[in-house]
Amino acid sequence: MIESQAPSRGIKKHREYPWGTRRPFNAYKDYLRERFGGRLQKVSVDAGFTCPNRDGVKANGGCTYCNNLSFVPPYCKPGMTIAEQAEAGVEYLARRYKARQFIAYLQAYSNTYAPLPYLKSIYSQALSHPDIQGLAIGTRPDCVDPEKLDYLESLAREYYISIEYGLESINDRTLEAINRAHTFSEWAEAVNMTAGRNIHICSHLIFGLPGDSREQMLETAAVVSQYPVNSLKLHHLHIVDKTQLAVQYRRDPFPVFKYNEYIDLVIEFLQRLRPDIMIQRLVGETHPRHLIAPIWGVRANQVQQHIEAEMRKRDVWQGKLYQGT
Repeated sequence: MIESQAPSRGIKKHREYPWGTRRPFNAYKDYLRERFGGRLQKVSVDAGFTCPNRDGVKANGGCTYCNNLSFVPPYCKPGMTIAEQAEAGVEYLARRYKARQFIAYLQAYSNTYAPLPYLKSIYSQALSHPDIQGLAIGTRPDCVDPEKLDYLESLAREYYISIEYGLESINDRTLEAINRAHTFSEWAEAVNMTAGRNIHICSHLIFGLPGDSREQMLETAAVVSQYPVNSLKLHHLHIVDKTQLAVQYRRDPFPVFKYNEYIDLVIEFLQRLRPDIMIQRLVGETHPRHLIAPIWGVRANQVQQHIEAEMRKRDVWQGKLYQGT
């Protein structure tokens, strides 16, 4: 069931915001369209990586909420090479979205968690497709070092390179509880180490993790704004099947976001966020066959439209309450 009313329509009030659009937050997709002169689509490729909290180096079992099968696109199939996945993804997305330019997105698990020679092989395969303009690399903050970043910096002279550090929470107790097996200070160190290399720095946050209060989630905006982050992905907590968190939830259910609660939190968060930080995503989406809770019955694009409409209705925008220098 949908737990909210549809976004308000017919709102005539418009203003142009500091980032040069009429959107009340600084949208990453607008930046990409301006930079590349048109639509740029991410092509997911699975390079078969793992994580140090999954293989026993730092912990076992991975993050308690993680089931990568819940977001793998249909063109990523086992047994395909990186080049074959890139080719299949480009063909699929060109047909579906009429896109002509692409970024190879290494999303599953930690895509810098390997020796540098192996990373060079993987990245070069992904970049070999003529329509792929660069890489978006999802990883953990404890899986980078100066040597790897030096190599990515060299790639960034020719390609668009973005690295996405999973942070999830600024609360070390929460990070421990979800078996992240890294700390906030390790995230801060990785971000500072990456800055100044012409590498786009994105970070991923999950709202609604057990142990994080609403006040802490809002505080995250001010904390993250102190670091040289270029963009953020916001995600509400999903309870998905075949995860440790699903076992915990079924045994002892804990509160998850109601639709309107999440809308309100995101709007309050954005107002406290540094205005030049771009927003890649405002909400997460999981395939319904894997999702246990929360069940909202709306698609991610509808949630974003509702957030935008509600921000205009309230006459608020990203950075309105930002108190940084």
